[in-house]
Amino acid sequence: MPPTPQSIAERRAAYAAELAQGTDRFHEPRRDDCPWCGSRRLRTRLVTSDLVQRKPGTFVVDECEDCAHAFQNPRLTAEGLAFYHRDLRDLRGDALEGLVVRLLGARAARGRHHAAARAMLRHTEPESWLDVGTGHGHFPAAAKEVHPYTAFDGLDATRRVVKARAAGRVEEAHRGRLTDSRIAERLRARYDVVSMFHHLEHTADPREELRAAMVVLRPGGHLLLEVPDPDSAFGALLGKWWVSYGQPRHLHLMPLPNLLGELEALGCAIVATDRREPHIPYDLAGALALALGHVLPDLDAPWRSAPPAPLQRALHAALTRASSPLLATTSALDHALAPLLRRTRFSNAYRIIARR
Repeated sequence: MPPTPQSIAERRAAYAAELAQGTDRFHEPRRDDCPWCGSRRLRTRLVTSDLVQRKPGTFVVDECEDCAHAFQNPRLTAEGLAFYHRDLRDLRGDALEGLVVRLLGARAARGRHHAAARAMLRHTEPESWLDVGTGHGHFPAAAKEVHPYTAFDGLDATRRVVKARAAGRVEEAHRGRLTDSRIAERLRARYDVVSMFHHLEHTADPREELRAAMVVLRPGGHLLLEVPDPDSAFGALLGKWWVSYGQPRHLHLMPLPNLLGELEALGCAIVATDRREPHIPYDLAGALALALGHVLPDLDAPWRSAPPAPLQRALHAALTRASSPLLATTSALDHALAPLLRRTRFSNAYRIIARR
């Protein structure tokens, strides 16, 4: 149910008071060195705004010229992350998951989950599996069809994991962060597989997250990672409209060699890497969706300074309807090109399977 005019007005007043303090307070001090290798040879890769919700603020992505690690700089504080995550569920649920479902369709999104689950078949027959950053638990629900004898648990920082358990998508729901020592100790050496799908880029310290995964994995257990590929040619082609930049919610973009090196430093054996299957065919349609959102922002967003006039609302609705066929056509083009693009540098994601 959409919010009532009164609630919109109240939320708009609350946001006005909050934004009157400015957005600089949401950022940590800018750092002069790379958080991955410590190099001070940085260059600015991207300057953008919040293209999903259109909340005020400017965000910079720097890249290390030595190790190619890209990161938000200055990084958002915990308060800033909470501010820019707030209301996402009202607009589109999880930003990435929601976009995948809308542009690919629920069946195709489920197919991606099946493919990721099947990737483990040649390496292990897990009894227990923890999906980190599970959200509503859609991956465990789909993966159960591939691994019917596996017990799937979910971990997430939000209440969505509790709802996932209530819906029967996970057997156990752990609310919090894997890097919380109390959670890691409670789950120590419990799992044959730990998966993280498009999760590491959201974390303040991806290395700490990987170390925590080693704690909850059994000896010989497997870690399954999928993350955006910052080396994708779509990043240069689409610039700030590339969905995988994900500003301001993506804090890190890690090249494949960097993650491989870190996992090997943690004593893992790399058993598989893949840049083809994890590719998500939504780059062009995603860029168009972000551009349309820029031209046709949510008129009822409470951080907008004033409510829309009736003429504005009517024009917005007409233009939104008119853009739907263009978005559908662009999405179809993404799908048509996918078999070719996933074999080139345009592939937008990669997968790693590592054995502890």
